Amino acid sequence: MIRFEQVGKRYPNGHVGLHELSFRARRGEFLFVTGHSGAGKSTLLRLLLALERPTSGKLLLADQDIGSISNSEIPFLRRQIGVVFQNHHLLFDRSVFDNVALPLQILGLPREEIEQRVSEALERVSLKDMGEQFPSDLSSGQQQRVGIARAVVHQPALLLADEPTGNLDPRLAAEIMGVFEDINRLGTTVLIASHDLALIARMRHRLLTLQRGRLIGDGEPT
Repeated sequence: MIRFEQVGKRYPNGHVGLHELSFRARRGEFLFVTGHSGAGKSTLLRLLLALERPTSGKLLLADQDIGSISNSEIPFLRRQIGVVFQNHHLLFDRSVFDNVALPLQILGLPREEIEQRVSEALERVSLKDMGEQFPSDLSSGQQQRVGIARAVVHQPALLLADEPTGNLDPRLAAEIMGVFEDINRLGTTVLIASHDLALIARMRHRLLTLQRGRLIGDGEPT
């Protein structure tokens, strides 16, 4: 599903975001990426989303070479990816249903299919009866669940999450991680960037550790 082969990313100001990064992730795998601020986590995610291109090496996502695909192919690549942010970027003037439906509306799907998919996505994150409410009516944990539902409503092969529990207390953080595990069990590849080492250790999934753009650890957390 994901293959980094000696991938490097150097910015015009000379800063090195990643240095000869190599790893592979199988389809359906669940893995974490961790490291201090500036370690390269955000660069890794941005490369996977084709928001940036590698300056060296080869990066393959679902057999597509991120370094060489054309700009016109990028939207089709991103349809395979769902993204969850720390700050969920919900639209507070729209209902929960409309927030989750937005990616499907952009794709131009028929209303009946949108309603079915949104209903399924909300049920998956335990918000089945909250479609008519607004984000301001929900708790922080519920708002994050809406963000997850929106990220998976188009049934992506890969789900990326950038510090998705950073603003949540430990109990809610554990609940949200449980939602990611449920999604992963359905076959979605999940990659989460997080600095919460205690939570990662309890999850016992594969952990990639970055330091100054280099991979210094790859295995199960201790």
